[in-house]
Amino acid sequence: MASFSTSSSRPYHIIIFGASGFTGQFVVEEVARTASEGPKGNLKWAVAGRNRTKLEKVVEQAAGALSMPELKSEVDILVADVSDLDSLAAMCKQAVIVLSCVGPYRFFGDPVVKSCVENGAHCIDISGEPQFLESMQLNYHDQAAEKGVYIVGSCGFDSIPADMGVIYTRDQFKGTLTAVESFLTASAGPEGGCIHDGTWQSAIYGLADSNKLRSLRKKFGHKPLPVVGPKIKRRGTLFYSNELQQYAIPFMGTDPSVVKRTQRYLTEELKESPVQYGAYVGIGGISNIFKLVFAGLMFFFLVKFSFGRNLLIKVKHTMEGSSFRFIFIGEGYTEGSDPSEGKPNGKIRTLVKGPEVGYVATPIAMVQAALTMLNESDSLPNTGGVYTPGATFAKTTLIDRLNKHGLNFNISLFLCLLEHREVLLPFKASLQCCCFQV
Repeated sequence: MASFSTSSSRPYHIIIFGASGFTGQFVVEEVARTASEGPKGNLKWAVAGRNRTKLEKVVEQAAGALSMPELKSEVDILVADVSDLDSLAAMCKQAVIVLSCVGPYRFFGDPVVKSCVENGAHCIDISGEPQFLESMQLNYHDQAAEKGVYIVGSCGFDSIPADMGVIYTRDQFKGTLTAVESFLTASAGPEGGCIHDGTWQSAIYGLADSNKLRSLRKKFGHKPLPVVGPKIKRRGTLFYSNELQQYAIPFMGTDPSVVKRTQRYLTEELKESPVQYGAYVGIGGISNIFKLVFAGLMFFFLVKFSFGRNLLIKVKHTMEGSSFRFIFIGEGYTEGSDPSEGKPNGKIRTLVKGPEVGYVATPIAMVQAALTMLNESDSLPNTGGVYTPGATFAKTTLIDRLNKHGLNFNISLFLCLLEHREVLLPFKASLQCCCFQV
């Protein structure tokens, strides 16, 4: 395994690559804010990117925003560029973990992963692009395993809340959880929602390349995962969700892809029972449906043409006051019940909620993932490789760390089905899960 400790030749626990980008700036602030949580209370870190002047400005801004003037003298600045492979190699050789903030990853992510694997640096990214994530697994997993390097993708809002939310729901269920559906809602705050260039471009190009993703997946040669309990029923393109009390649609982001990859790892490598997963997002009332249909038609039309993608890429919104909430509804067989016989006899409801998804929640998730790797390397998968968050952190305290930083995982309801009657057992958010027998 590649080391998780610094040395004279590898002096930094963390290097933030792409630190002068929009998301990178917030990651810089989050690393500075949580540096005391590093190994033995001391995190050694640096920033890296193409332009030294811009990087200096980012560090200066963070110093001002956090009232930490010492950052200007303590944080080292490295110049590296994805188009200059020697500079990438020099950077990776100095890092224990590289935090890659260089989206859209389909354009800029591959050289970073390749250099990390070749030069013994672990890598965390915040990609929401299934094609990139799965191609990294196809191309680099074996080499990373041989080198003992951990490459962990989608460690931002895409897809830590969903992937770790399913893990959390499974762990709180007293028995065998067989299926989970998640329902995402987001509040926009007074200035509207937030999405910036890298995130927006990732969504645009991800949908534009959906056909290539299907072709990529065939190369893995995966067998279908076994189904425990009844097969999950997929909902329609548009439906009224009783769970949300509003209309909902299937979630078109990377969460379903990431969760399925995690479940495959847990099933094939750890011999755990797989959990089926369906993901949905709330869109509001009747009036929003017509807006969504029009916006969706325009979006799918524009992403097919270069002029349309360029037009969409110019769209930006602000982010003050926004937040998100996932509701997870799971079902399975309670302790003592045989999953091979009869219908599921237990249900569970959990919540994951947090602040603005792109530039508040994402830096928190990314940095806590890195700190977890540094502090709990013995709880990671036995060998290196290209992994999902759930596969990487299922046996760690990442969820506890996230809870302390504003990404809250809570169990809200446990339900037992007994002789065709539903028995509701409510939980308060502040309580730990207990085992109930009905």
